[in-house]
Amino acid sequence: MGIKKISELEELKNLQTTDILPVVDMANGTTKKVEISTLLTALVEKNAGAHNSIYRGKDITDLFYDGTLSKQIAAGTFDDIFIGDYIIGKTSGRKYLVADINYRLHMGDTECTKPHVLMIPERIMGTAQMNASNITDGAYIGSAMYKTNLAQFKTVIKNDFETSHILKHRNHLQNAVSNGCETGGTWYDSDIELMNEIMVYGCQIFKNATNGSTFPNNYQIDNSQLSLFRLRHDSIVARNDAGDRYWYWLRDVVSSAGFANVSDHGNSGYGNASNVGGVRPAFLIV
Repeated sequence: MGIKKISELEELKNLQTTDILPVVDMANGTTKKVEISTLLTALVEKNAGAHNSIYRGKDITDLFYDGTLSKQIAAGTFDDIFIGDYIIGKTSGRKYLVADINYRLHMGDTECTKPHVLMIPERIMGTAQMNASNITDGAYIGSAMYKTNLAQFKTVIKNDFETSHILKHRNHLQNAVSNGCETGGTWYDSDIELMNEIMVYGCQIFKNATNGSTFPNNYQIDNSQLSLFRLRHDSIVARNDAGDRYWYWLRDVVSSAGFANVSDHGNSGYGNASNVGGVRPAFLIV
């Protein structure tokens, strides 16, 4: 490639993945014009680890709906899928972000064996309560959010992606609380759920993990930060459809009265279960 002048290197920094570069075919000396995103796809290793390490932010909607992405996901190559890429829902027009690749592969009491992509909406999908009153009895599984309030948002997602593309799998979710601490849980069939603190922040912050005296039920397969939030920390902040920053619920119990959340200011937080907060669920596609 040769040594570049500093001014030329500065120009390279400003290139976008949609920009075109001249590429010389060394076999015959001809020059072709190639989009940078095409070069990225060709040069990066075809596996989840490599693609989890690069933020791109490209519109891959057409590739999903023409079946191209499903073939790449099934093959485990993820050729045209990078973190931050997005799909526009065909029914709602909502923007969904690629947040991680193979996040739950090989997890579960029944092993998840299908390669997949974990998606989240860019903005909150609406608002709802965790419970009608300030209680956390039954933890996430016992909440009104899990039992009824999440259903309307699940319907939107399933209409956008079609049910056949939403991967049902097994996840360990909490179902009992004692003294404001999650003390029970087991494996459940899962498709679309609220995120937990670890998925967002990479650690537990307000979740009451021990309550000082008992062993918590903290057996979680969602135990590492999503690649999207690791590569683009600002993606943790969500907005509503009006464009205003808006806080959203997480599924962790913080006390006998409240659950964890992500503040509209971007900081970790918590709120009383009866508060009306944003809903920003995660789901797997194939």
